[in-house]
Parts: sequence; C-alpha cells; structure tokens
Amino acid sequence: MNAAPLLQIENLHAEIDGKAILRGVDLAIERGQVHAIMGPNGSGKSTLAYILAGKDGYDITSGRILFKGEDLADMDVETRARAGLFLGFQYPVAIEGIATISFLKEAVNARRAASGKDKLDAVEFLKQVRSLASQLSFDESMLKRYINLGFSGGEKKRAEILQMLLLEPVLAVLDETDSGLDVDALKTVATGIESLRSPERAMLLITHYQRLLQHVRPDRVHIMAKGSILRSGGPELAQKVEDGGYAEFQQAAQA
Repeated sequence: MNAAPLLQIENLHAEIDGKAILRGVDLAIERGQVHAIMGPNGSGKSTLAYILAGKDGYDITSGRILFKGEDLADMDVETRARAGLFLGFQYPVAIEGIATISFLKEAVNARRAASGKDKLDAVEFLKQVRSLASQLSFDESMLKRYINLGFSGGEKKRAEILQMLLLEPVLAVLDETDSGLDVDALKTVATGIESLRSPERAMLLITHYQRLLQHVRPDRVHIMAKGSILRSGGPELAQKVEDGGYAEFQQAAQA
C-alpha cells in the first residue's frame, strides 16, 4: 500500500472576513517533491499559504487539509511549527527587541525538542549558524541585530532562508520568496532552497514568475486563478505562463 501524501488538500474552501477566497482547492504533495503554485494577483496563492500556517482571520469553510495524515485544522500555529511546517513570508516582519541569533537559537532548540533531539549548546549552535550564514552570504554581524530591523529586502529573504535551513522543516511553504530580489540574491536564495531537498521533505513554492523556477526546478507546477487550481503539469507549464501570461487561465476561471 502506498503511503499517504505528506500534504493532502481536499476541496478546500476558505474566506477572509466573510469573503470567499478559495473555491475548491485540491492538491497532494508527496515527500521528496517540490511543487510550485503560480498565478496572478488575487488568485488565492498567499491565502492558501496563510491557511496552511494557521494565520488568524483566514477561515476554512469546507474541505480539509491533512498534514502527515492529521487534520491541520486541529493544530494551533505552534503545533504546526513543531510538527515541521515552515512558512516563508513574502514580506518578513521586523521585530524590535529580539536579536536574530537569540530568536534562531530558541526556534531551533524548540524544534529539536519536539523531534526528540537534544538541544544544541551555544558553541554547537554558533558553529552551525555561522556555516549556513556563510553559504547564504549573510553577514554574521546581522545576527546580532533585531529581527529584520533595518534589513534590506535581500537580507530579509536570506535571514528567512537561514531560519529554514536551521529548522530543517518537513514541509516548507515559501510565499513569493523571489519578490524584490536582485539576480545575485535570487541565486543565493535558490541555492539555499535546493540544499534542503530531501526524500523525507517537501516544498511548496508560491510565485508570480518563472525566474525562481529556473534555479529551483519543481516536480509539479499548478496554475491558480479565482481561488482554484485550474491546471497542473510539469515544469514546462511555467514556461507557458512566461510566454503567454495568465490571460488564458483567467478566462477559463470565468467561464
């Protein structure tokens, strides 16, 4: 018997402040796979990401989401994170008063404890974080600064990928991680994402454009419009969007 998908979304409908956003999303992601969701503004991509993460104000009205075989609606945000679900935001927020390195250490040790692993001591953690920061061209001095405070767009995205690499999530959902990145930063972030590929892990990339997918090749690409996934295919589907835009899919959603 085949194992159940790591993430199984079944006929998901969701709303924000009483307004329907998702209208019957079906999606299955197996361990070891990288999927990408593409679509125009307002298609429901980010709403899906926030629903997966458990953000307040995003309400499931029907359907269900199974993560590792368990109903995600039964898990609060902290439980989801401890179970290995990671969300990378399009616009990472700044938090004053908490040093980046202190936040990362607490997050990593909380995740390790939830997985039955020993916590890292200060020396072990510092060695690990320095190695990963170097790979991402993330200035080590930034670790002492408050979370994302005064960071450029590229620095925020590098910091978020650093967090992801340290946490080693089972499912990483990256919401428009390529937004606002120059060519060099995009390549660095893509290299970090690629380094996390594993037979035991899955990733969901949410993006408008193909440029990230030129560096992180997905197994499956899904086109979303008007709150539904209208078409799924291989990486060639991303090229079709690049060549022809979303007009064809938006027309199909209105039909």
